[in-house]
Amino acid sequence: MTAPLPPALARTDLGLGTRYEGKVRDTYDAGDGRLVLVTTDRISAFDHVLRQAIPLKGQVLNSVAAYFFERTADVAPNHVLAVPDPNVTVGVRCDALPVEFVVRGYLAGHAWRVYREGGRELCGEPLPDGLREGDRLPRPILTPATKAVQGHDEDVSRLEIVARGLVDADTLGRAADLAFAVFDRGTQIAAERGLILVDTKYEFGRAPDGRLLLIDEVHTPDSSRYYYADTYEERLRAGRPQRQLSKEFVREWLMEHGFRGLDGQTLPDLPPEFVRDVSARYVELYETVTGQAFEPDLSPDPEGRIRAALGGVAGAG
Repeated sequence: MTAPLPPALARTDLGLGTRYEGKVRDTYDAGDGRLVLVTTDRISAFDHVLRQAIPLKGQVLNSVAAYFFERTADVAPNHVLAVPDPNVTVGVRCDALPVEFVVRGYLAGHAWRVYREGGRELCGEPLPDGLREGDRLPRPILTPATKAVQGHDEDVSRLEIVARGLVDADTLGRAADLAFAVFDRGTQIAAERGLILVDTKYEFGRAPDGRLLLIDEVHTPDSSRYYYADTYEERLRAGRPQRQLSKEFVREWLMEHGFRGLDGQTLPDLPPEFVRDVSARYVELYETVTGQAFEPDLSPDPEGRIRAALGGVAGAG
C-alpha cells in the first residue's frame, strides 16, 4: 500500500451509554436491547494490547466478520442487526458465554507449542504421536479457553467447564455443535479461495429470547489462521513454515524481539514501517478470503464518521 494511511482509530468515546473496552472492540450498551460494537485499530498478541494501532485493521476485521456472519447464518444464527459503518456492527445484546470455543483442524500455533514441548493432550483432547507442525489432525477438535479480561486466557476441557459451573452441559453441547458447523462452512469457503482454515475461535451468547447466537467475530485474521493450499503439501514435506494469512507474523516479530507475554518481559514498540506492513497484510487477507477488492474509508476523522453513521442511535449525536 503506497498511499498515505488514514489516522488509526485507537479508541472511541461515543457517549452511547455503558462503554466496555476490550482488547480490540469498544462496545456500547445503550440499554435498548442492542449493542454497538466498534472494531478499533488496536492489535493484541500474547494477550497484550500493543501500544501502536494499525490503520485500516478495524475496517478489515469488521468487514471480514460481516462477510462470514452472512455466509454462515444458515448454520448458526448470529447477533448481527446492521453494519452501518466500516468499523461498526450493531447486534443483539446477549449474555456472553464465559468460554471461547477454539476449533482446530491442524497442529499449529499454541497447539503446536504445547505438542513440541511434549504435550499429547490439549483441553482433554488426545493428540497422536508423530505429528509435525502444520499436520492435519485426524479430525477437528474443540480446545476451549476461558476468556480473560486481563492476562492470559486459560485452556480448559469440556469436563472442567461443566464442573466449574461456567456453562451447563446442554448449552455447552449445543454451542460446540454450532462451532463445528461454522468451522465446516468456513473450511468450505476457504477452499473456494485456495486457502485452508487451520484454526479459529468462536464466541456465543444467549439472546433475551433464549436463542444461542454466534457473536463477536467470525473467521477474521484476529480469530483465525489460514494456510495457502497450493503450497501446503510441498512445504509440509520439506519441513518448511507454511505460508499463512493470520496475525501470527506479528507474534513472530514480537518473539524475535524478545517478547512472549511472560512476566518481566518488555513489550516492544512496532516501528512505522512494520505498522504499514501489518496494515497491508490485513488488507491482503480481506481480499484473499473474500475475493473482493478492499475499498477503505480514508476519512481523516473516523470517529466523526462513525457518529454520523450512528445518527439514528439514541445518544450518538
